[in-house]
Amino acid sequence: MSWGRFSSAALVMKVMSLQFSQASAQASRRLRCVMQHVSSSTSANGQSDTAITLLQPVVTHNPKALAQGSPFPPLTPGVLRLYNMRFCPFAQRTKLVLEHKKIPHETVNVNLKYKPDWFLKLSSLGLVPVLQLDDLVIPESTATCDWLDDTFPGQTRLTPSGNLRRAWDRVLLENVGKISDAFYALRRKEDLKDKILDKLEKRLLWYENILSDRGSPYFGGNQPAMIDFLLWPHFERLPALTVLTSNPRITPDSQHLPWLATWMEAMLQLPAVKATLQDTNAHAHFFASFGTGTPNYDYGLDE
Repeated sequence: MSWGRFSSAALVMKVMSLQFSQASAQASRRLRCVMQHVSSSTSANGQSDTAITLLQPVVTHNPKALAQGSPFPPLTPGVLRLYNMRFCPFAQRTKLVLEHKKIPHETVNVNLKYKPDWFLKLSSLGLVPVLQLDDLVIPESTATCDWLDDTFPGQTRLTPSGNLRRAWDRVLLENVGKISDAFYALRRKEDLKDKILDKLEKRLLWYENILSDRGSPYFGGNQPAMIDFLLWPHFERLPALTVLTSNPRITPDSQHLPWLATWMEAMLQLPAVKATLQDTNAHAHFFASFGTGTPNYDYGLDE
């Protein structure tokens, strides 16, 4: 290599080094700026996640679903609010965690066909659940449940500490939607009824085998864990599907799916499940009304 070439290469390396140093310094300044913003935002909010304390609600809201044109129910500072729909399995997940952990909260039910404008401002997707605490708004079932578990751990966290168990719980959660799909598929595709039921049976057997391998009364072990509360709403609705299809294969029983049947019986004894449970006839009626295009969100409520 000639001296000229070496000198040119050295110059290029020096320029690159200078550019890298400048970029690094700029990145550091940006990071400090972001951290200062986060710090100031936390201070402006007045409390960190771990410092949140809740007040007991003193107002009992009308349990009927609020529809388009209804006024926004005023917030009480310090009171956690759940925007809910009584027959939504995803909102029920959040309600289960709230009840199990005995977290003070109020519930506002929403008409998801004719959504109030104020609800669409809170949730641009127009979906429940949504949690609101003063200026804090959190949508989506798993996000709200994780936030509740992190912020209000109580005596026992519901989320497992083991990486492998958490990963497999995620697999269980990702597949439970295939059970719910059967409800709507059977309403739309009567000609494929047997095929849909066969797929549902295979999915239930998959859960049966996993629970059997775990060898515990709950998917979470000897005590219910987050995965149990995330799965339960979909299984709670299986008896209603049995009623609608007149097919006993759907609901787990002690002869064909003994582990799932025992798990369902154990879940039904939990106070949180009792507090959020809709009976089989109510679920069946709601699904039937949903199929007609006029879902009855207030079924079972006194006039």
